[in-house]
Formats: sequence, C-alpha cells, structure tokens
Amino acid sequence: MISVVVVDDHPVVIAGVRAWCSLADPPIQVLDAGPTVATAWLPPGNGADVVVFDLQLDLTGPAYGDLKRLVDAGRQVVVYSMRADRETVLNCLDIGAFTYLTKAEGEDHLVAATLAAAQNVPYLPPMLSGAFGTDNRPDRPRLSPRETEVLLEWFRSESKEMVAKRLHLTVRRVNACLERARIKYANVGRPAPTKAALVARAIQDGLVQADEL
Repeated sequence: MISVVVVDDHPVVIAGVRAWCSLADPPIQVLDAGPTVATAWLPPGNGADVVVFDLQLDLTGPAYGDLKRLVDAGRQVVVYSMRADRETVLNCLDIGAFTYLTKAEGEDHLVAATLAAAQNVPYLPPMLSGAFGTDNRPDRPRLSPRETEVLLEWFRSESKEMVAKRLHLTVRRVNACLERARIKYANVGRPAPTKAALVARAIQDGLVQADEL
C-alpha cells in the first residue's frame, strides 16, 4: 500500500487528507500527520513514500529550507499550499518538489498527485500547468535539436529501447542525449534527475505542452 505523511498545521486539512486517502483507489495509508516538518523525519513518518507538505507552516514565510532538506534526502514531496503565485510555484519545482498543488485544487488532484509521486510518473495539476506556461525566466539551457527530439520521444514512450527504435538510434545514443540534457539543466541550477523532473523542465521551457503528454 502506498503511504504518505502529512505536514500541515491545520487540523481540518489533515482530517480532509486522511479521509481522501482512505477513499482512494487504491487506498493510501497515512502513516502520520503533524504541524511541523519533524513529522516527516521521525518514525513512522520517515518511512512514508510521499510527503504532503504545507509550504506555509508559520508566519516567517515559505519553508523553502525544509523543502530542500526533504528533497536532498530523496523524499518525494507534494507541496500542498494556499499560496498560488507563480514565483512560489516555480521556486518549489526548482528546489525539486515532485509537484505543486493549491488547496483549492482539492481531493481529486491531491490523491492523483500522491499516487503519481509514489510511482514517480509525471503529474501536472491545473495550477502547475499555468505557472509553467508563464515562465519566462532566462535560465534555460540550450539543447541541441537531437537532444530535444530524443527528450520529447522519451516522454511519449515506455522505454528507451522504444525511443531508439522510433528514431533509428542506438540505445547508447539515446542514453547519451538524455544525460547531456540533464547535465545542461544541472549546469544552470535546475537539476532534473528523474523522468518526471525532465518533463517538468520541458513544459517550463515550452518544448512540449502539458496536453501533448
């Protein structure tokens, strides 16, 4: 069973998430919930597949530092916040959050995002798609036409072997193109270590539209 830990300082939000998870198909087990990030670090929360994380836990501002520590430890983090401004959303994605949901997006998207995070498959809720569509920051890597072609085909394929067959390349060449793309993103401070992260970067940079995936 997929498991989650909820970091949120609003009891009514925690109660809602617990109810949604219990009714999910398949059900999601809430291992623990609490008002501080310590809930995600201590047993039983430290064993959860996914962290549902409220970015605004106190009056000091967004908890980017706590988010980064979770991401650096390899946790799959779904940010679930009242904040809906583009800069906050994009900052969280740049830090490495799996996805970003506003609390207005509710049950359907939180359950779906949690299941996707546990399986490490891309998930783009409406708020995130909108933020990507307006991202005009200059720190975009320059991918070669071949790197772009391989990247987009990989998003639409089940395996690298399938990409190689469709583009008449070797699997080794496909791997090399994907690795170069990751290196270029890392070099501009926007790491993309997973397929889901590369999908997010490609949408941010206008290489592909969310509805094309």
